[in-house]
Amino acid sequence: MKKVAVTALVLALGLAGCNKAAENTAANETAVETNAATDVNVATENAGAETNADAALNAAGTETANTAANATENK
Repeated sequence: MKKVAVTALVLALGLAGCNKAAENTAANETAVETNAATDVNVATENAGAETNADAALNAAGTETANTAANATENK
């Protein structure tokens, strides 16, 4: 009878250990997914900022060219 009780106890502890490992694995996977989503969001924001900067540079270049053309015409 004692052998059955000891065996049941060992199995119960083993299962408890497996569940804790599964919880840790799930938490780690969630953290990785959250960090990946954050990285994608930051990359998207940076791409948008670069697009806005490119548009501003193009507008400044166009304005400079127009100013130079007007100055030449008004001579």
